[in-house]
Amino acid sequence: MIERLRIHISQIFAVLLVIFIALSKSLFEDTEPLITAVLFLLGAILVGIASLGRLWCSVYIAGYKTDHLVTQGPYSMCRNPLYFFSFLGALGVGFASESLLIPLLIFIGFVLYYPFVIKSEEAELRKLHKDEFEMYLRKVPKFFPKISYLTEPEEYIVKPRVFRNHMFSALWFVWFLGLLEIIEEFHKLNILPTIFNIY
Repeated sequence: MIERLRIHISQIFAVLLVIFIALSKSLFEDTEPLITAVLFLLGAILVGIASLGRLWCSVYIAGYKTDHLVTQGPYSMCRNPLYFFSFLGALGVGFASESLLIPLLIFIGFVLYYPFVIKSEEAELRKLHKDEFEMYLRKVPKFFPKISYLTEPEEYIVKPRVFRNHMFSALWFVWFLGLLEIIEEFHKLNILPTIFNIY
């Protein structure tokens, strides 16, 4: 239930953001080509890290989210690596829009919304895993990974069907980059109007 609500809210936010981007143009685009190139490069790097990170998380969590407490791989470095990598990916998409306002809006949206999601999910995990989760809670950072904590098993059983579904969702940010490029071309061809000029 919580996950479904989180997905719906994230989708609504993403659609509204795409509409705003589609109707706006970065003022850096015509006056500061170096800034736009740096912003897009930074965005692409963050999206790449996020997509790989989300795939890595999916290897460990796909099919095991409620069966047992996942504490290895990326989950040994922080308790919410999937959200951490999603945060990087969302910021990456924001920077790839070649503006500073879009990543700022994404940052504000994430900071206002996701702490509540994390809190509700941790309450659920506390009910399911009790003392084991309490120990995990005390040992592992909540959001920002601590690389020195990384532990990985020699072998890990992956559920291919579940992982395949997670794999497609891990690549959303890459598809967003493609969408941004299409929007930019539509602006150049005057197919999409520019209503907002933003930095």
